[in-house]
Order: sequence, then structure tokens, then C-alpha cells
Amino acid sequence: MNREEFKQKFGIIGKSKEINDIVDVIMQVAPSDITVLIYGESGVGKEVFASAIHRASRRADKPMVSVNCGAIPEGILESELFGHKKGAFTGAVDRRKGYFEIADGGTLFLDEIAEMPLTTQVKVLRAIEAKEFMSIGAETVTKVDVRFLAATNKDLQREVDEKRFREDLYFRLKAVTLTIPPLRKRKEDIEVLANYFMTKYCKANNIECPVISDAARQILLDYNWPGNVRELKNVIETAITLNRDGVLTPESFTSLITRQEVSEEPRNLPVFLRKSPEEADREILYRALFEIKKDLMDLKDLIIHQHNEVYPVKNNNDEVLPLDEMEKEMIKRALEKTRGSRRQAAKLLNISERTLYRKIKQYQLQ
Repeated sequence: MNREEFKQKFGIIGKSKEINDIVDVIMQVAPSDITVLIYGESGVGKEVFASAIHRASRRADKPMVSVNCGAIPEGILESELFGHKKGAFTGAVDRRKGYFEIADGGTLFLDEIAEMPLTTQVKVLRAIEAKEFMSIGAETVTKVDVRFLAATNKDLQREVDEKRFREDLYFRLKAVTLTIPPLRKRKEDIEVLANYFMTKYCKANNIECPVISDAARQILLDYNWPGNVRELKNVIETAITLNRDGVLTPESFTSLITRQEVSEEPRNLPVFLRKSPEEADREILYRALFEIKKDLMDLKDLIIHQHNEVYPVKNNNDEVLPLDEMEKEMIKRALEKTRGSRRQAAKLLNISERTLYRKIKQYQLQ
């Protein structure tokens, strides 16, 4: 199987050299059981590449279990990973298998591994090395045959240096490292991905695919895509939904994307030196929240305008969007603004992380 056949079979979209180089590495490591650590910003599609590794391996007929370590509260993460015996703690009315046991024979993908608490990291390291673990409340070990893949959007070496991640687990995970570049560093993939998402969305909804004008296409190419592939997908689908004449113009996209330029280096926002760190952080959050509110108001105006053109209002009442639709858009914008960081998005929205996780699942924003 050559590279292009591999990409087509396992759903990897892109023609850039960076993507082709990654595919070449995946084709080499997939048949083995070596651990792979995948780096990349939120939204670049790390799980797509993890899935390709699993599906091209000898374990393809067994399950790949994906665990978002940042989405599970610390208090129950260990139980979710390793399971528990009946009566192990209050509420444990039955025995429950953990993800390690469910993935037996297949692949366990630990996404957002940097969010895993240090106490849990110790047990995960032992499970990876010995391929055995002990469920909560159990007196004997359970042996498993599992291949491990992990992903993160953080610099794990920095996390190790700052004592937030165990060095021994880091070295165990990084046997092979893949770095998925952000969309702004592989511009030639934007048009390919846009066409793919447009075709897929129109087919799923049984509608005719619109045409993207040259000027609109240039808008997509010029934008820096802080939300990466996930943001591009959402913008394409929203633009198609709101389109009425079969042609996507620059106006189809300008109200859906932010104009904030993304620096190639970590951003250092200007802060007065006399301000405390807490005051500076609060000011940055206020600015981000103000931008999100402005974006949402613009989007609301656009939706109302499009709706009124198709369904003219027959009375003097103002058009009002359903509350759940506004809430969903607010969450989407917050995730895009924070580059997929659910912790920061929860702070912007002034809700708990647990509530945000529940809303993301409710609105199918994962």
C-alpha cells in the first residue's frame, strides 16, 4: 500500500509535506506495538492519526478505547481507568471494568495526557510497563495486552521541568513522537480539507454543494485558524447552512471567523508592570470575553437576517434565537477563542469544568 492509498483508507486528509512525512512514519510504526506520543494544538486532529495507527496495526480487529484525561474529574479518573470491585467504595454496587481492561487486545489512546494527576500517573506507568494493574478494591492483579498511544497539546518536557508531569512516564511515552503542525503552517491543506468537509456535510444532509468563490477561498487561505481543523470544519458547515444562493462569498465567512492574528511564538499580551499577576489575568479574560460577546452578537444578527429573508416576520416582535442555540454558540466560540482549552473556556464562561463537559456532550461539540 502506497502513501496515498494509506491516507485514503484511514481518513487522513492533506497533501502538505508535513502530513506526508507523518504518514510515512505512521506506516512504519503502525505494525509494531511501540508507544507513540502525539503532539499538536487543539483541533489539529490528533485522534485521527491515533485511529490510523490502530487501524493499520495487527490489533485492528480489536477495540481502540479513547480516554480524554482532561474530561474526567480527578476523583473518579482512577476508577474509570482501572475499574473497581463491588463494594470498593460508596456507590460501587457492581463490579465495573476500567478502560485498561476494556481495551485488552486492542489500543488504549490517552488523550490530553498532561491533564492526568501525578498520583494517577504513577499507576498508569506501572500498568504500561508491566501490562498489569489492580482494580480499586481488588486483591489480585489483572493482566492485559494493550498498546498505548497518548496525545497532548502541551510541552511535556516543560511540564516535567515544572514538576507537573512525571519524568519516568514521559520517557516511557515518547518512544516515537509525532508532531502534528497547526493548520496555519500547512496552508496547502486548507483547500483540501474545506472541500472534504463541504462534500461530506452536503452528502449527509442531502443538499447540493455550493461553489466557493475565488475571493472566499482566499479568505480561508489568509486566516490563521487558531482552532485548526476543528474550527475550519465548523466554519464550512455553518456557512453552507446559512447560504441561500449556492455560492459562498467572502461575506459567507467574514462574520464566522475572528480577525485576531495568531503569532508563531507564544503571545505576550501588554500588561502594566504595576499590576499583579491576578489583575493581569483578569484583564486578559475580560478582553477575551468581550471579543466573544461581540462575535456572538454579529453571528446573531446574521442568523436573524438570513432567517427573516426566508421566513419574513409577520408581526412587530423581534426575532429571538432559542436559548439553547445561543448557549451552544457561546460554548463553541469560547472553545475556539481558547484554542480548545476546556479549562480556560470554562473560566471565560464562568461555569465549572464539569458543567462545560456536560454541555459539550449535550451539544455534540466533541
